[in-house]
Amino acid sequence: MYRSLDPAKIIETLAALQTRIDQRFPGAGLSRVCAEVVALAQQTSKRIVAVSRPIWGLRLSLLTLLGIVLALAVLLAIEASSLKTSDDLSEMMQGVDAGVNLLIVVGGAAYFLASLETRWKRDRALKALHELRSVIHVVDMHQLTKDPSMLGQIRTASSPERAMTPFELIRYLDYCSELLSLTAKCAALYAEKLSDPVVVETVGDIELLTSDLSNKIWQKITIIEALPGDHVPLPSAPSQTQ
Repeated sequence: MYRSLDPAKIIETLAALQTRIDQRFPGAGLSRVCAEVVALAQQTSKRIVAVSRPIWGLRLSLLTLLGIVLALAVLLAIEASSLKTSDDLSEMMQGVDAGVNLLIVVGGAAYFLASLETRWKRDRALKALHELRSVIHVVDMHQLTKDPSMLGQIRTASSPERAMTPFELIRYLDYCSELLSLTAKCAALYAEKLSDPVVVETVGDIELLTSDLSNKIWQKITIIEALPGDHVPLPSAPSQTQ
């Protein structure tokens, strides 16, 4: 049970994270983003079952085409073994030429069907991964204005709202980092179920993206932890733009 990701556990962890965000920051936009990730995780749980399930219609069609190819090859072999005269050989060569052309066409159709299932699953997985990547950027947008260098500094009237104490800011940034990591785990579910190299590479790119963003977040947390005091509110904005 510890050798693969469990979609149910990921959903459970995301739901718990949303509750924690709601309790610490009631009405925060990050909570709504987390709720969206929960919905995506639930969809992912269903999608990975669909993309990992064999498409029997395509596989049966492929087997039928392979059967036709084998039957044609056997038929040509039987005809070749019964050759007796040069006229028979001439006719047989014409038949072989037509048979080879037919084999090429049928073989091409078989290859198309063989790759169609993989391409269909890849397309569905990449669309889902694109959604997860978009959410990751939304999470990053929520932490961009959480600048530790502005703690205790005078704000202008147009400055972003920064009413959090250092402790609250650390918690908010930590929630962002957790949400990024859990979103990457949703993406990793596709790499577990599909061995397609394009899907695996895309999942790796998403994991690298979330890792880089989390590193930036933890740099902010490290700066805040080095500041004196942990419950000092920020000064209010002046009445006029400065």
